[in-house]
Amino acid sequence: MIEMELNKIIIDEKRQDQMIVLKEKNGVRLLPIVIGYLEASAIKMKVSGVVPARPLTHDLLFSVIEGLGARVTKVMIDRLEENTFFAKLVLQPSGEVPEKPVDARPSDCIALAVRSRAPIFVDEDVIKRSEVFHQEP
Repeated sequence: MIEMELNKIIIDEKRQDQMIVLKEKNGVRLLPIVIGYLEASAIKMKVSGVVPARPLTHDLLFSVIEGLGARVTKVMIDRLEENTFFAKLVLQPSGEVPEKPVDARPSDCIALAVRSRAPIFVDEDVIKRSEVFHQEP
């Protein structure tokens, strides 16, 4: 698994689908992922420091996770099938219980990763199959 970080959020209000771009943390590879408008907006609001008057869905889920004494330890984008990315939100329940991976959409995982400051990992094969360009160092 390769650690990546959120590099760009591209929102075009005239389109249904939006894009986020992950960048290899210690490298130059970029991974674009198409996501929905609401998810892109939720990620952008958090990254931009915008605090909504009432909690959004991702804020609610993050509060529930913390309220139960758990934490988000990492996000893993681990599969690509028929142009669809698959991901897991990895939770650490309180106590000595092992981590629990939970199936989730990459956009939801990334929205929670920015709220919890959890690292984002992508499977090497997924990067190789979907990378479209390199960022110059």
